[in-house]
Amino acid sequence: MLRKFFQFFSLVLLSLNILVWGLVFKHLQKPDIEVYFFDVGQGDSHLIESKDGTQILIDGGPPNKILSRLSAVLDFDDRHIDALVLSHPHADHVSGLIEILKNYEVDYVFESGVGYDTPEAKEFRALASKKTIVVDKPINLNFFRGAKLRLLHPDKSFAGKTPSHVHDSMVVAELVYNPSTSLRARKILFAGDMEKNLEHYLVKKGEISDIDILKVGHQGSKTSSSEKFLDFAKPEYSVVPVGKNSYGHPNPDVLSRLASIGSKIFRTDQDGTVKFEIDSLGKLKFFGENVR
Repeated sequence: MLRKFFQFFSLVLLSLNILVWGLVFKHLQKPDIEVYFFDVGQGDSHLIESKDGTQILIDGGPPNKILSRLSAVLDFDDRHIDALVLSHPHADHVSGLIEILKNYEVDYVFESGVGYDTPEAKEFRALASKKTIVVDKPINLNFFRGAKLRLLHPDKSFAGKTPSHVHDSMVVAELVYNPSTSLRARKILFAGDMEKNLEHYLVKKGEISDIDILKVGHQGSKTSSSEKFLDFAKPEYSVVPVGKNSYGHPNPDVLSRLASIGSKIFRTDQDGTVKFEIDSLGKLKFFGENVR
């Protein structure tokens, strides 16, 4: 009897040892930075995850999409997100964040605070009120090995204001990661629904320069991704988060402009969720559910 007990106990210890070393190996194999552009239909939701476990979610897409997407890429027991960034409170960006706030522990929420009184915006703000930092000037969110998410805009207060065009209050974010001072920093621009007037404003301020990846503005609307903006941004890769829609997104002219600068274009309606990795040498890799 005692012998059987020790045999069982030894098997348990061996199993635990294999599990622990499996987790260690999995961690060591992880890239420094992973960025997911989720296929959530007609809307935006993007996750930044670093090797130290930092997780930042930018937008949540429309209802009933983001929870299944997150559970597919996060560990089964991971119910914590460090920060949420809301680009603007339109339903196809904010609705999924309501679901996140109800199901995950969230430390910080960043948004412009622009006046917008839809039921979705009200519910989001009620849930996030004690965690919210209103972006009214550029902010850097610093995390793993000097990586930073730069909140480039707004650079003035929109809190409680109701501009004629809510896209003018857009929280525009840029991920910058440089694992070595001898290398060029990798840059990913999350443009939300930024349109050409804001694009030109940020170009004029000197905030837009060579980037590696562009999250294409406004699902590829003809009012975004202007020639002037792309002349400065020059993205090597462009991701269009888009689903079935009646707006004609993505606009053929936008796709043509991106192609003309040699940008490789991904579309979540065709390629599924698109993932980029940056390793410790700054090497960039991409993956897509339907990418060959």
